[in-house]
Amino acid sequence: MAAIHQEFVVDARPEDVWDVLADYGAVHRRLAPGFVVDTQLHDDTRTVTFADGTIVHERLVDLDATSRRVAYTVVGGNLHPSHHHAWMQALPEADGRTRFVWHTDVIPADLAGPIAEFVEHGSTVIRATLSAAGTVRGSS
Repeated sequence: MAAIHQEFVVDARPEDVWDVLADYGAVHRRLAPGFVVDTQLHDDTRTVTFADGTIVHERLVDLDATSRRVAYTVVGGNLHPSHHHAWMQALPEADGRTRFVWHTDVIPADLAGPIAEFVEHGSTVIRATLSAAGTVRGSS
């Protein structure tokens, strides 16, 4: 199994970041526009179309308003992992900012490279989108 982890701090309140994350069917409009070009929601599964043409079906595992965390798993599309579990979370930081965390576990490990590239590119877009009204304060 491989783990991919990305996090960064944005100048946005955690409740505002959560409002975006909780809108599970609007990734293409609110979280990662341009990186994701379409999202279709059908019950608990969303079909996500990326700008490069990759399509994945992601089933919602958990949408937890208390911890401001959304978890999902890939269940179909162009990627064929035997196991995929990912989560995104909006954690409070000093001065009303938010630490955005995105973590993915995947099997087989040879999918880690392509998924890590997606996460890196997606994080750049997400950071810019969430920071549109402010400035990113750091990253790790």
